[in-house]
Amino acid sequence: MDDFFKDHFVVAIIGDKKKLEKPIVNLLGQDGNAFTVIGLCLKAARQAKWPAEKITQVQNEMMSSDYDNLLATAYKYFDVR
Repeated sequence: MDDFFKDHFVVAIIGDKKKLEKPIVNLLGQDGNAFTVIGLCLKAARQAKWPAEKITQVQNEMMSSDYDNLLATAYKYFDVR
């Protein structure tokens, strides 16, 4: 497994098959602004090659309520560090 793969994805190994779980989003040391958090999450989703519909769904869910909801949604779909 190359370093890029290890650094950007959480991987579950089931038998001989590798299954991508949640893209990694590093918020440590980042601006905590809601737009920054959304942008970092969406960037990780695009790098993980999520379909556009899934990205839009997650973005809408993040923006559907307050900041607490935004963070809860980020933790739901991403491996936030």
